[in-house]
Amino acid sequence: MSRLGKKPINIPNNVKASLSGDTLVIEGPKGRLDYTIPQPIKVAIEGGKVVVTRPSDSKKHMSLHGLVRTLINNMMIGVTEGYKKELEIRGVGYKAKAEGSNLTLNLGFSHAISYPIPENVTIETPKPTIIIIRSTDKVKAGEVAAELREFYKPEPYKGKGVRYAGEYVRHKAGKTVA
Repeated sequence: MSRLGKKPINIPNNVKASLSGDTLVIEGPKGRLDYTIPQPIKVAIEGGKVVVTRPSDSKKHMSLHGLVRTLINNMMIGVTEGYKKELEIRGVGYKAKAEGSNLTLNLGFSHAISYPIPENVTIETPKPTIIIIRSTDKVKAGEVAAELREFYKPEPYKGKGVRYAGEYVRHKAGKTVA
């Protein structure tokens, strides 16, 4: 049996978990998340814990077992603490500004990029060169951060672009003139 999959998930005091059919709904102080459980995997709520089981030891069932348990655990953390991703913008004149339901990015192009902020995600710009993404859904926070980074990936010669906070970009030597 999967070592990770067989560990029960504790339900914190301020979180309510309910199971209706194949849908698990988790509500906490930060919000509400729901997840549709894949068909062969069974989930049960027993005495303040969520238990995930699988019907057999086939490769597909074993891989789904650990995955489902991890996704449910991430949901518990999301509704209690939330998830946060930080991005840095490097480059002269490059900046970001969160206004209402849009994020405006000036990344050296001839036009500003307007990015609509998805539902269940909040974006803050405490400084023009720092973007903080917060969400109760770990996947959604990571997707938004990846989409914003995709607008202008950090380039290896001067290091300009959008990067994750603390990300190291290896620099290449430029052309040398003889």
